[in-house]
Amino acid sequence: MSNYVIGIDQSTQGTKALLFDDLGHIVYKQSRSHAQLINKDGWVSHDLDEIYQNVILLMNDLVQHAGIPLQEIVGVGLSVQRETAAAWAKDTGKSLTKAIVWQDDRAVDIVEQLQQDGLAEAVKAKTGLTLSPYFTAAKLSWMLLNVPAVKSAAQQHNLCMGTMDSWLLYRLTHGKQFKTEPSNASRTQLLDIHSVQWDQQLCDAFGVPLDALASIEQSNALFGETDFDGIFPNPLPIHCMLGDSQAALYGQGCESMGDVKATIGTGSSVMMNIGNQPVQSNDVVTSIGWKINGRMTYVAEGNINYAGAVIRWLVHDLKLIDSANQAESLARQAVPEDQTCLVPAFSGLGAPYWDSRAKATLTGMTRTTGRPEVVRAALNSIAFQINDILTAIDEKLGIKTQILKVDGGVTANGYLMQFQSDMSDVIVDVPDIEELSAFGVAYCAGRALTVYGNLKLNTVLRYHEYHRSMNPTRRQAILEQWRQAIAQVCQVRNVEATV
Repeated sequence: MSNYVIGIDQSTQGTKALLFDDLGHIVYKQSRSHAQLINKDGWVSHDLDEIYQNVILLMNDLVQHAGIPLQEIVGVGLSVQRETAAAWAKDTGKSLTKAIVWQDDRAVDIVEQLQQDGLAEAVKAKTGLTLSPYFTAAKLSWMLLNVPAVKSAAQQHNLCMGTMDSWLLYRLTHGKQFKTEPSNASRTQLLDIHSVQWDQQLCDAFGVPLDALASIEQSNALFGETDFDGIFPNPLPIHCMLGDSQAALYGQGCESMGDVKATIGTGSSVMMNIGNQPVQSNDVVTSIGWKINGRMTYVAEGNINYAGAVIRWLVHDLKLIDSANQAESLARQAVPEDQTCLVPAFSGLGAPYWDSRAKATLTGMTRTTGRPEVVRAALNSIAFQINDILTAIDEKLGIKTQILKVDGGVTANGYLMQFQSDMSDVIVDVPDIEELSAFGVAYCAGRALTVYGNLKLNTVLRYHEYHRSMNPTRRQAILEQWRQAIAQVCQVRNVEATV
């Protein structure tokens, strides 16, 4: 008899369900997208009920088509998009409003008021996070101020608030379990990362009731059991929950201090394992990687709002390309001397610039600039942002990254991966499994369930390596063009000091 583990990755654009065997190999995968609800002000929302129903539909597809005995599936790991804010009724589990997606900056006024009140330093010291509308707390605060159903539920002590892991767990267990874990909790800006507890002062500052937040368990705890609304004859244990970026770090085997990876999805997370003690930095944030078997792992991280989403912008908004697959060939056709730079600040800029009011711009265009040059500039913007974060992390920790492990669908773009290696002066390792977040939580859950006790990741993951090939003088010239473009966009601070 074989043992199988389900990895669910609930991400920004959709939800994936993968089934892994006891050797860590994918034996089944399926995905479903959900609507991106964007209004005239650029606010980005998701329908919580649509996302939950997609999970159930995916499990039904798995049962129908995986072709393995259901009794051999032993557990579930759950990876989720982080920072996205959810609110629902404690008694019924009914969603009270649309989820506010991590990209959404509608709470910028709340954050600026807290900055004026002098709370930025205390928030950074306790949470490791720069005060920003990017994180969950300000989004929850906005809901409490602007959504009557949320405000009413809070007054009646009938409110649950949190991140997507808590929402899905609550629904999957029919309201029996209201829990989260440190990797997701540390991204809310309500958690003291030193004590790993919700902080009353922070909750008061954002106006979030403490009794509306989930209890915090370790990342490989037994969070509850689910039969996925009767699809499975016997309930399955949910034995791991992680934020998607931390799940990818874990799935990449980055369990040692100094290991670093970049997840390149809708946005991008550049994350380094910094060991069992938090290290503060002004340019990047400090979060919790995971707490497993009682041991804490902290990470330094920088986040990019628009990475793969830039390619989506090329396809759906500018209609310069018909699909993401066209981007690489067009980029290779661009005039080498063209200096067009795109700064994709469509919803401000995160690390290491921290300018919520920044606006996107194209700079350096000439008469030679055409479709290939704009597409190349869009791809280059991903690598430039990742490089700036890597530089900030390396400088803070006093090290030089040698190997950058990457994951996400965009890593199939060979032009971008080579350009990343050239700009960051690192070896870029691309694994043959794209779905590292789903693999990470399945691997974590499988270890807790003793399925993967002796499994070595080097027997599962195979890497394609990209090595630097660009002349250093040309590299510096290209980076200087990017710095000049950033300097035009960011008027709040002296960017050259940080990049």
